[in-house]
Amino acid sequence: MNDKNRPLDEEHSRPESLDDDTIEALGELSKALETIHRVRGHLYSAHQLVGGADLTLDRVVKLMRRAGRREIADRVEQELLGRNLLPGRWTFQIVEEFDAGYYAAFQEIERDAREKLAGGRRHIFEAEMKERRRTHGMPGHEATP
Repeated sequence: MNDKNRPLDEEHSRPESLDDDTIEALGELSKALETIHRVRGHLYSAHQLVGGADLTLDRVVKLMRRAGRREIADRVEQELLGRNLLPGRWTFQIVEEFDAGYYAAFQEIERDAREKLAGGRRHIFEAEMKERRRTHGMPGHEATP
């Protein structure tokens, strides 16, 4: 390890047994997991947005009926109100399946890889990148808080 790759702190230091490819692969796995965290957030946003839209349909039905537009009101009430987003599923069920399945597996595999290869240490790749890119001695470029 050259001077530019020296650890910022013990928590982010590279175990001596790890090569550059393994460190980069762990960094990419972490990056992929971060993307899946964002996907999860988007699913929860979709869950809330679809639920809010469905609740808004109550007002649509009421206003259509008041305007004498019974045919449209009936169609909205019967075909849209409370409709499944996917066959047999409301959004809460989609979110629950995602959390219990893909999301949980992804987190477990990433954690297991870090534990087995890096003693559980996170962001080693990023810590080494920070060390390479920072300007030593400049304010705002400190290695640690």
